[in-house]
Amino acid sequence: MSDPLKIAYSPCPNDTFVFHAWAHGKVPGAPALDVTFADIDITNGMAERGEGDILKVSYAVLPWVLEEYALLPCGGALGRGCGPLVLTREPGEAKDLAGRTVAVPSERSTAYLLFRLWAADEVPSGVGEVKVLPFDEIMPAVRDGRVDAGLVIHEARFTYQNYGLSCLADMGEHWERTTGLPIPLGAIIAKRSLGAERLRELAAAARTSVRMAWDDTEASRAYVLEHAQEMDPAVADQHIGLYVNEFTADLGEDGYAAVRGLLTRAAAEGLVPPLGRDALRFG
Repeated sequence: MSDPLKIAYSPCPNDTFVFHAWAHGKVPGAPALDVTFADIDITNGMAERGEGDILKVSYAVLPWVLEEYALLPCGGALGRGCGPLVLTREPGEAKDLAGRTVAVPSERSTAYLLFRLWAADEVPSGVGEVKVLPFDEIMPAVRDGRVDAGLVIHEARFTYQNYGLSCLADMGEHWERTTGLPIPLGAIIAKRSLGAERLRELAAAARTSVRMAWDDTEASRAYVLEHAQEMDPAVADQHIGLYVNEFTADLGEDGYAAVRGLLTRAAAEGLVPPLGRDALRFG
């Protein structure tokens, strides 16, 4: 038996739902996994350092890591109506962010790229300071007036009203309106050094794990809630429903177009290095 492959993904419900079957040895013929739970800003850093065999990362980090890692065509998070939000204490308009301080979860995140592309269109005079905070500290920072606005992701879409905050803008709505494409959020990558045959096996295992999760949604429930950081079960279900969809099973033509579109636009703004023509090719 070969050693388990080292995989890192977040404790968020969509990831634990997707990988439950594989992580628990329920996917026939799939390699064993040694699982580390880490928020995506941590896994982005792991990818840049070449740590881990399989990682869930932001699509935004791909231009820096695709020499060493291959993008798997399944297991990640894309979708519609699921983009990051910009929150403020009071209702307002995009122009109100001119010169203001905005908290973001990472500058190497898809959320940040979407925010910068939105701001280039909607806040032409430019926002002020960008302050990086852990994503669970952003809403309290906005509520308490320590920052003027916050860029939020994940379950914050469902809970920001609990902090008395207003949604200034939906980054995903802007992306979909201007491109017609789904929103690329999180990617699954694997070490190219594992070899082409093993990479195909990993993609098949990820796809099977997704389908097994859909076939028996109750099988993963205890695992999901164990790692959901005291999240309400109803919110966890909403989270899964939003972020696990047909693109999780297969990126497909629209998924690849979305990823390339995001990174091409971001490169044109000087936010990421340009992608090589075949950088996203799998197999």
